[in-house]
Amino acid sequence: MEDGLVTLSQQDCHKARIARDSRFDGRFYVAVKTTGIFCRPICPANLPKEENVEYYFDKAQALQAGYRPCLRCRPDSAPSSWAWKGVEVTFQRAVKLIEQGALHHASLVDLAERLGISDRYLRKLFNQYLGMSPKQYALYYQLMFAKQLLHTSRLSVTDVALASGFNSVRRFNDAFKQVMQLSPTQVRKSAAALSESNHIDLAFRGPLDWQHMLNFYRLRAVDGLEQVSEDTYQRHFELQGERGWFSISNPKAGIMRVEFKLDDISLLRSLVNQLRRMFDLDSDILQIEQHLLDIAPKLVKQSGIRIPGVWSTWEAGVRAILGQQVSIKAAIGQLNLLVNTLQPQGITHFPTPSEVAGADLDFLRMPSSRKQTLARFAQFMIEGSQAPLDQWLALKGIGPWTVNYARLRGASEPNCFLDGDLVVKKALNQFPQLSANSASPWGSYATFHCWSHA
Repeated sequence: MEDGLVTLSQQDCHKARIARDSRFDGRFYVAVKTTGIFCRPICPANLPKEENVEYYFDKAQALQAGYRPCLRCRPDSAPSSWAWKGVEVTFQRAVKLIEQGALHHASLVDLAERLGISDRYLRKLFNQYLGMSPKQYALYYQLMFAKQLLHTSRLSVTDVALASGFNSVRRFNDAFKQVMQLSPTQVRKSAAALSESNHIDLAFRGPLDWQHMLNFYRLRAVDGLEQVSEDTYQRHFELQGERGWFSISNPKAGIMRVEFKLDDISLLRSLVNQLRRMFDLDSDILQIEQHLLDIAPKLVKQSGIRIPGVWSTWEAGVRAILGQQVSIKAAIGQLNLLVNTLQPQGITHFPTPSEVAGADLDFLRMPSSRKQTLARFAQFMIEGSQAPLDQWLALKGIGPWTVNYARLRGASEPNCFLDGDLVVKKALNQFPQLSANSASPWGSYATFHCWSHA
């Protein structure tokens, strides 16, 4: 079974099934001998015993073996279509999209079409699982987010309303009073003394080795775009065409406090989603580390190492192209040259594909072939920024290492073991039992733990 560029073994499937890790959803199927049913690994049904389970990497294989598809998780539907996500998972996907603001500028019918179901069925799911309509859920989520901002930020009530997805302050005030039994200004007055800047708290589970993450960023920081101090990471960014900045200092007790500036405050929830991915806040680190310790007892010398992501797969791709066959120091030198040359009046964001494609790259001090690869990559991203990462391999000059690096840091995928990396190869001499297969399904974390031994 192909997991990106890595094959999953039966033992990998077992571990991912027990964890119900949604990141492996659709990459294998679980057939239960005692029921004659096959499911996806995230099926909410009670977990069967391992001796009663068989794994298949294609739904057709399970059908051929005489198993029928589960009616709860619907593995029989086409992969990667939202209809394939099943009953409970369709509901979960709808919840996630609503929390990301799907109903801010689109109708319930639009959301239902995006999910591959009817709006009537979507309403039925919400009534079945939550006892309320999708619009009611969206409203309650908006109001809870607004309440958090009223407590923790210096945003005006108008800005809080916009950041929470309300189009008018009057509607926000009315809804807030009706549900919370308090006005927004009453909540603001009752809040503790506010800081001098806007901030929001992001929760996470398990340990987070902040110094390790800072050290990793510091070595690869772009001057002017990023700033890494003894305990703080800051950077400028562009989000949906709008500019912004954030700063994070020494997370404590399961909370990452983010100070931020954002030109369009209505994009705040999109920023939150991006930061959770970039700093790997949704992983079960203790479970992942236990898996790695079972393979190589001395591999995890620092608990809490998470994937230190970059802003986008585009940025990760550029970093990988500039870093081909050179040291980190040389690669960052070229990256600094690229960013500073394309923004001579001051750095406000990582250069866009259009900015790179429209530039004469002769100023870069690297082989002509690599400049041409960068130009081709920029043009490709202009035309198909949402294309699967595997399609990058069709571009001359881009190989599996570049794609896997983008998976690792740009998409924050969990199972990218860079066994072709020189530092990882050296670590494998120390940990011979470690491999892409044994580290799977959490090969990305094995990669970073190998790097920690350098």
